[in-house]
Amino acid sequence: MKSWLVTGGAGYIGSHVARVFAERGIDVVVVDDLSSGHREFVDPGVPFVEGSILDGDLLGRTFAAHDVEGVIHIAGFKYAGESVKRPLHTLRQNVVGTMVLLEEMQRAGVGKVVFSSSAAVYGTPDVTLVTEDTPKDPQSPYGESKLIGEWLLADQARATGLAHTSLRYFNVVGSGYPDLYDTSPHNLFPLVFDALLAGRTPRVFGDDYPTPDGTCVRDYLHVHDLALAHVTAAERLTAGAPVDAAYNLGSGSGVSVAEIMTAIADVTGIQFTPEVAPRRAGDPPRIVANGDRAARDLDWAMRHTLTDMVASAWQAQSRGPRR
Repeated sequence: MKSWLVTGGAGYIGSHVARVFAERGIDVVVVDDLSSGHREFVDPGVPFVEGSILDGDLLGRTFAAHDVEGVIHIAGFKYAGESVKRPLHTLRQNVVGTMVLLEEMQRAGVGKVVFSSSAAVYGTPDVTLVTEDTPKDPQSPYGESKLIGEWLLADQARATGLAHTSLRYFNVVGSGYPDLYDTSPHNLFPLVFDALLAGRTPRVFGDDYPTPDGTCVRDYLHVHDLALAHVTAAERLTAGAPVDAAYNLGSGSGVSVAEIMTAIADVTGIQFTPEVAPRRAGDPPRIVANGDRAARDLDWAMRHTLTDMVASAWQAQSRGPRR
């Protein structure tokens, strides 16, 4: 039976995507080098291949062994701020890795891919609401790498007929399953939860942005809603249905970091006043995306409230220390 491959499928987002595939009755295989993912995030019944997408031979063997028909490409170095400090590492993992993957897909005759892109391709847009047509102006090596990834898919489509789409999103939070949670050392929710669990005061990175309360404004998306959109995109590609080259997964509204802090205090029952740390390099003041096209084609919807996002994330992460 045909399978879909999830690169980075032992990570926070990838493991949710793999589980939704299984719930939909679609065979799935996971490739992950475990640099940031966790073997225990992959269900025991799902084939798991440990290794890097930079290893073309490993990918080729995986495509052959599992009769792969399409790829959800999530693996990569995902930290915008850190990418400013490590540009070459970011570009190697995200650009060269995508090139190797596409080469091996072509060699194996795998002709479908859903790419995990980012709202970081827009940089700091000068519009109230970002659409897919908003000019691209990435302001970090991470954002650049995601835009290059989209270009690579488009070029390969012109050359080989590759069926593809890219999903652009920003802050992914919450948990769809009690044993899966965000373990990033750089993302807001795990940083705040770790501090609270350790009895420390959480920090806000910058309170002098040109926003209503001085903190960054973002789209915060529940990870399970995101996973559903990935799998729906794969189903459309399998069916040969038309898809756009890229979709924003956005709420159409924004939530500030200060508002997130208030919601966390309310959900956890731990009252605190966050400390203010300097801005992080590469963080734009505001990105809020319009998700109408994804709602039209990918059944995209914000099915969870901010309280749902915080509560599910807190329940999952507080089960044990971050790994």
